[in-house]
Amino acid sequence: MDAIQLPAEPVQQHLCYHCGEECRDEIIHLDAHEFCCDGCSLVYDLLKENDLCSYYNIDGARGISPDKSYFKGKYDYLDLPDVAEKLLEFTDGKLSRVNWLVPKMHCSSCIWLLEQMHRLNPAIRSSVVNFPEKKVRITYDAQKISLSELASLLTQVGYEPYISLNDLENKQLSKWNRNRLYKIGISGFAFGNIMMLSFPEYFHLGETTSDRELGTLFSLLNIALALPVFFYCASDFFKSAWAALRGRYLNIDAPIALALLSVMLTSLYQIISQTGPGYLDSLTGAVFFMLIGRYFQDKTYAGISFDRDYKSYFPVAVTVLNNGTEARKPVTELEKQDRILVRNEELIPADAVLLSARAMIDYSFVSGEAVPVERKKGDTIYAGGKQTGPAIELEVLRPVSQSYLTQLWNNDTFTREKEDQNQTLAAKINRYFSVIVMGIALVTFLIWLIKFHDPETAFRAFTTTLLVACPCALLLSSTFTNGNLLSLFGKNRFYPKNAHAIERLSHVDAVVFDKTGTITQSNEAEIQFIGRDLTENELVMVKMLAMQSSHPLSRMLVKKLAGIVASKRVLTDFSETGGAGMRALWGKREVKLGSATWVGASVYEELHSNASHVYVSIEDEICGYFAIKSKYRPELPETLSALQKAGFETYLLSGDKPTDQHMLAPLFGNESNLLFRQTPKEKLRFIENLQNGRKKNVLMVGDGLNDAGALRQSNVGLAVSDDINNFSPSCDAIVEGSQLALLPAYIRLARSGQRIIRTSFAISLIYNIAGLSFAVFGKLSPVIAAILMPVSTITIVAFTTVASNVAARKWIKN
Repeated sequence: MDAIQLPAEPVQQHLCYHCGEECRDEIIHLDAHEFCCDGCSLVYDLLKENDLCSYYNIDGARGISPDKSYFKGKYDYLDLPDVAEKLLEFTDGKLSRVNWLVPKMHCSSCIWLLEQMHRLNPAIRSSVVNFPEKKVRITYDAQKISLSELASLLTQVGYEPYISLNDLENKQLSKWNRNRLYKIGISGFAFGNIMMLSFPEYFHLGETTSDRELGTLFSLLNIALALPVFFYCASDFFKSAWAALRGRYLNIDAPIALALLSVMLTSLYQIISQTGPGYLDSLTGAVFFMLIGRYFQDKTYAGISFDRDYKSYFPVAVTVLNNGTEARKPVTELEKQDRILVRNEELIPADAVLLSARAMIDYSFVSGEAVPVERKKGDTIYAGGKQTGPAIELEVLRPVSQSYLTQLWNNDTFTREKEDQNQTLAAKINRYFSVIVMGIALVTFLIWLIKFHDPETAFRAFTTTLLVACPCALLLSSTFTNGNLLSLFGKNRFYPKNAHAIERLSHVDAVVFDKTGTITQSNEAEIQFIGRDLTENELVMVKMLAMQSSHPLSRMLVKKLAGIVASKRVLTDFSETGGAGMRALWGKREVKLGSATWVGASVYEELHSNASHVYVSIEDEICGYFAIKSKYRPELPETLSALQKAGFETYLLSGDKPTDQHMLAPLFGNESNLLFRQTPKEKLRFIENLQNGRKKNVLMVGDGLNDAGALRQSNVGLAVSDDINNFSPSCDAIVEGSQLALLPAYIRLARSGQRIIRTSFAISLIYNIAGLSFAVFGKLSPVIAAILMPVSTITIVAFTTVASNVAARKWIKN
């Protein structure tokens, strides 16, 4: 009797609870979970200790195993002063910030964990992920955690930062994109050779025995060529899909991975059983064309990012001192050793050495910490800080990086609540589209298999349905449209913060204007002093105090007093209150400039009612006031008329007394739309009432100085800049003062952008529906389905580019 062969017991597979990899060596048990190594158990322990185990429940992949090459002391070199100086974006001695490349970042769970680093170590104040560039910007307390400890912590949780000598030279290798090129090259080589070896099958040759033997050899060669394509070139699709499945959801790569697996298994079955030649040409062609499509998308997106970071020109200028004379210079033209003058509340645009005796720097723009930091002569002042006190002189250390200003602006944490990534149309599509596509493919497969008894057509229809219905172009429509719009707005000297600002601008239905410096010309005014004669020394005091402020009225006074020689005496105890005025000590004498209330005046209130009044008080003596009659922008009536004809409500908020009220009322509709003597808090409350009480989407147009609260509260905050360094984190867009007349056109262009996005969605859907109509009937080959994917993407990019350029030419008249 023959021995009965018992079936082998299935081998139980042990998967690591953290990284999901198979536990091949000793299994580590902790909290009823299994881990493949000490590193994974350590990461789990860190997460548990900080109550972060919800990480394992969110959509996305499990964690990443820590780098096994890590050893204690690996990053000690980062604490060397010369190395740290080149890696840090900024430091004030207490808080520091670094921006590191983290190549292992790959999914939503990675983003979540990296942005929760402050819970792993309280010394980390914040961490913001830039997913497209695989970077994380970390702000941390340098007195509590060193740079080497920070790098070690990242490595321990599986996200080792990529640091090389190129980083120390402010260069970076593009090594992470080369893999995509290698994969394109290998898949293209395999695709071409498999097609050549498949010519006999295409022409139904090979009837003789020798030909059939040669056909078998060719089939085996095709398998050898297809294996590296399947396991290496297509690996990104499988990794992404598997990570999503472990997170219990489907992403756009899941249908693609399933289609490639089906084609591979079907081809192997046909070749081994000699029932057919398989579809290895379609498999390799699909991978080749999909990789080309994604590479094209990456390059296009990178091009948009490059334009956004380096080619956009913010209308920000700074005062440069040349042999004692002042001149204005765009920040992009600053050079090493330039001497610059930075006034109260102005942004420091470049790393520089302090030449003045003392400075109080507010780094809230960079770190979120609002407490000013004292700096002394000779200290390095990092870009992004804001001077809070008398004007200071600085010597530029490094030319300004325009991309750095862009990053500062976009990483502002105070305006995040305006944006909700989960509510975007792309996010909603991604949530349901893959499930629908999988359902259609499965139903198609079952109908062909069960009803028509045609397994070959069933597999072909199944795979082509999954390939052709990829929503890549659908999801990228808004990305490419808004990317091109950002560039077009920039060329026309309107600078939105990001794509979300464009979308919110398209929904605006009420526009609120500030007065001084916004609808008035900052550099032109009629100025007259009313009061007792000021001595030359008193005029010097007034000029020196006015020079410390970047407020439009202060700059007009300085221009008026151009003949007064400025003193080198340092003002002390300087302070400036928004909407009121400023004060300082000249020696022991107190000098005040500002409103009547600020200096305690009431005598001259009724005189010169059509002008703004800047009162002068020296040692509590009211000396008089400067009557400043500003000139309004000549395009103001046309701008307001165009807005009102388009259905916008227009309002004026001003901190000044009601000058020119009778002249302005007809322009804004009626006197009820004009509000004067408004404090910054009152401006904010007015915007809030429009939003909550009247359900308006408000565009606030201000100069970014006394309007920070209102700009932040509004749906879109627009800062008007006239050659001044008042770059504000509270605004969502910046416009050059000379371009304010184009405001109605900018809004129309933003609305056209939304229509272009919806139209591009429709075009992408037409592609998908047309492709599906052929795929479900089994009339589409996998390789043609794969070609349609990049073609649809190219079509979307071409359409959005052409359409947005046409819209810009239509609405914006240069």
